[in-house]
Amino acid sequence: MSNEGKIVKVHYTGTLDDGSKFDSSVDRGEPIEFTCMAGQMIPGFDAAVKDMAEGETKTVRIPAGEAYGERDENLVRRMPIDRIPDGDKLPVGQTVYMMGPGGQPFPVLVKAVEDGIATLDMNHNLAGEALTFEITLVEVAD
Repeated sequence: MSNEGKIVKVHYTGTLDDGSKFDSSVDRGEPIEFTCMAGQMIPGFDAAVKDMAEGETKTVRIPAGEAYGERDENLVRRMPIDRIPDGDKLPVGQTVYMMGPGGQPFPVLVKAVEDGIATLDMNHNLAGEALTFEITLVEVAD
């Protein structure tokens, strides 16, 4: 039976190919809730949950293209720090939030600040990574 369009609650643990854990609802003690196949989750995760039965646990490996996409070097930009609010205080190696054209904040990794120029990486931090999830379908509601 398909879970498409249904509200589901799942517990998951996500790991990278090297075995390192990047996220876990189990560790937080609270399952996540979303509408299956409504685009609220990465495509591969939605597809994995679509045909699961309540109480079922499965492990899936999701290639980068079905997760956060491949890295796009066009999303690494150089910008004069005088065009960035508080640009002289950008924390190299950390994520800051900038405002997009629609006024929505989005995360940007500050890769470097040199000679008045900031190098900013706008790729998702998991772009280019295959992700493995152990997923348990906790609850399904119509």
